[in-house]
Order: sequence, then C-alpha cells, then structure tokens
Amino acid sequence: MSATAGNASGAGAGTEVIAGLTRLPGGCELLALATEREDVALVGGAVRDLLLARTPRELDVVVGGAAAAFAQELAGALAALGGGAPSSTGHQRFGTALVVWEGGRIDIAERRAESYPSPGALPEVRAGTLEEDLARRDFTVNAIAVPLSGRLAGELLCAEHAQEDLREGRLRVLHEGSFLDDPTRLLRLARYSARLGFKAEPRTAELASEALATGALDTVSRARIGAELRLALAESDAVAALGAISELGALAAIERRLRLDESLARRALALLPADGRPDLLLMASLLLPLSIDPDEDPEPVMFELLDGLEFTAGDRECVMRTALVAPGLFKELSLAAKPSEMHEALSAHTIEAIALGGAMGEGTSSVTAEAEIWFERLRHVHLEITGQDLLDAGIPAGPQVGWRLTHALARKLDGELGGGREAELTAALELDVR
Repeated sequence: MSATAGNASGAGAGTEVIAGLTRLPGGCELLALATEREDVALVGGAVRDLLLARTPRELDVVVGGAAAAFAQELAGALAALGGGAPSSTGHQRFGTALVVWEGGRIDIAERRAESYPSPGALPEVRAGTLEEDLARRDFTVNAIAVPLSGRLAGELLCAEHAQEDLREGRLRVLHEGSFLDDPTRLLRLARYSARLGFKAEPRTAELASEALATGALDTVSRARIGAELRLALAESDAVAALGAISELGALAAIERRLRLDESLARRALALLPADGRPDLLLMASLLLPLSIDPDEDPEPVMFELLDGLEFTAGDRECVMRTALVAPGLFKELSLAAKPSEMHEALSAHTIEAIALGGAMGEGTSSVTAEAEIWFERLRHVHLEITGQDLLDAGIPAGPQVGWRLTHALARKLDGELGGGREAELTAALELDVR
C-alpha cells in the first residue's frame, strides 16, 4: 500500500478536516502544539468521521516519537483552560499515551510499522513512517491521515481507494491476508458496518467468509476477542453491532451456542433503567441458550467463556446471574398478584435480569407491565423505620426484627399503610411472631 495525497476531487478535504478539528474540544490546543513540531498528524477514525460530517468519539493522533511527553504538554495546555484537570498516561513500551478530561479524549501513538510472525499472533512493532503507520490499519477508510504540522500540513494522505470507499460507503481491507494476520478485524468489520452503515466490498466479504471458515478466530487469544466484543457492546447501537457480528458468522465462531434475539434485546433495553448496564444485559441475552440447555450445567460453561474473554469478576457475576435467572423470572412475574409479592420475587435480582425477564414475557402483557411497575414505582420504596426503632420499642434482638420489617414493608407496598414512620412502626409491632 502506498499513501497518497488527496487528488483534485479531495484537494480541500484536509483543510475541511482541520476546520472541523478546531470546533472540537481540545482541537485548537492540539493544533497549537502541533505547530511547534514537524511530526504530528490526525489519523484514522477521527479523520474519517470529520470527512463524513460526523463527530469523532475521540481524537487519534500519531507523532514521530515521545508520545508521553507530547501528552503531558497537551494536558498542560488543556488544564490552562480550566473546567476540570486533564490526566495524561503514557505506556513507554508501546509508544502510546492518552489524555482524558471532562470534555473529551485524545489518543496519541508513535508512528510504527508492524509485521505478523504468524497468523493471529500479536504484531512485531518497530518505529515507522506515517505511510507505514497507515499501512498497518484495518480498512481503507481508517487508513487516512491529515498532518497538522510540517511540509505536508493540511494534506489528506490515505491508502489507495480510501476516498472512493468513503464516498461509496464501503469497507475494504488493505491486503489479502488482513483477516488472517489479525482475525479481530472480522469483529471490527461487523462493528464498523453497523456504526457507519457501510457494506463490505465484494472481495473483502469473500476474505472474511474464508477466514471464518478456516477457523481464523481460533488463532487469536480469547482476551483479544473479549476486548473487541466489549467494544461492540459499548456501541451506541450495540444491538445492531451484535446483529452484524452474528450475521457475519463471527458470533457462532466465538461460541456456537451464542444467539442474538434482536427483538428480545431491544425490548429488554427499553425496560432497563438508566442506572442499569446495557452491555451486561446484552451479553446475558446472548447466553440465554446456554441457560436453558437441559443437557449441560450452564454455570461452569458460562464462567469458562466469560473468564476466557476476560470480563471482570463483577461484570462476569452480573452477566451470569442475569442469564441464569431471567428465564424463570418472567414466570415469577406472571404469578405476582400484589406489589409485595412482586418485591419478594424481584428484590434479590439484578435490574438487568428483571429487564431481560420482563422482555421474555412478550405476549404476556402483564409480565412486561409488572416489570415496568417495579422499575418505575416499587424498587425504590423503602421503610423510614429501621431495626433500631424496633429495638427501642422493646422488641428483642433476633430474627423477628427482620420479619417485622419485612411485614411492614409488604403492607406499605400494598398500600395498606398511611404515610409516615408511626404507621410503619405500628405495622411492624402488630405482627404476631409466636
């Protein structure tokens, strides 16, 4: 691949990118620092999105060297603006750095060239030119850069076909062995397809199918697959991203029993409150076929899968509890006749499990309605009194304190109490626990 300057049809594209950069958080400060060097370029998805009149999620920058030092300078320039202290972190071994602040994120990397010692292996990296840095990227529409300093400042540099693929909405790999060198690009193909609305150009689609058919994903560590899967789960339309991964055949290649029910997933997301974790709910929904497999204990299978994909312990536990509980939970919801019974059925479970269980009750309108009632009205109902109030009223310490509080809460949920502490305390004290 050779990187070329934009032709006549894109002669002003680099200028448009820089103009768009000045309107983004951190853009002006980045440009100001770049003019003091000869080696700074905006690259990849940031350039692509600006050319598509989209707002980049973050800014990706390459420099000739000293990425960490550049990040510190940039953080200092941003700090001078006020409004929250930026933090900068550097990884000298990888030649990368990151600047994060309340207004945005800028990723900085030293230009590098890569070669792959074997299919699926991590690349061997060395310092490289901007052209070499573009050549290591996944798709032509990401192999694109605009230098912010030096003699080529403001020029659009890109891989062959990049501009036409951008115009036509195509995803094209840079070379025939791309998916074999790095099979995680298969997941990125699906993710970018869903996010951008682009289609794989015919030869790229063939190469993807061939790579999947020959087990390319088996040559990659599960940790790297997990990292890509979490990126898909974090997409603004994660269901579409997962749908594209499934349609490509990559979801079954990760685990043959993973299944996406798009309708179920969207219903569950619609039920999930703002303090829930959409990514974990969706991951749990993929595991539902495992949870109802009559021939195998699902828990160890789920644990092994999620552990291999390097989900954190807390996230892994939430996903498993959600997937294991949801199928039975919607049945419990259908049997709950009173708010107190709903509380008894739901209070110990994750809100992700309740949303997924409620969504599984499609066709049983009462189930979905009860899940909505739980989220909107009941889950935040609490007693004003505590166990100490009962002890002060002469109730001896022991299990009956909890029983009395549970009784009072049930009556409050069912609308049988007047408001206030006194009504709650009266209800708790009247319980006969002999």
